[in-house]
Amino acid sequence: MNTCINIPIKCRTADKDFPALESWEARITYFKNYGSHYEMRIQAYYGAILVLFGKTAFGYFVCIPDFEAGCYLSHLKDIFWNTEALVRTIDEITGITIAEALRAIVDLIEIQR
Repeated sequence: MNTCINIPIKCRTADKDFPALESWEARITYFKNYGSHYEMRIQAYYGAILVLFGKTAFGYFVCIPDFEAGCYLSHLKDIFWNTEALVRTIDEITGITIAEALRAIVDLIEIQR
């Protein structure tokens, strides 16, 4: 499946003392199912991000070629764990944006199975 889509994503930074420090919107504008993995493009205020992700026998993974980065993930809906894993490899804003996009796209993936 090769799809131009338009899925809005609401993102925000937070910590225990300040519930919402900064917020922004992004959009998933492209999605493709390769069968063994997925590709999506996220458009945010700072530019576009290409994200490849999938599942192996050892769990989920994500690769961000533009940042020469990647990591393992929890379930795609697990925003806390995935954000923590992503921000260890890339900046906080981009990590949060990708984690929120993964959570937003998981329902579309499950519909296609």
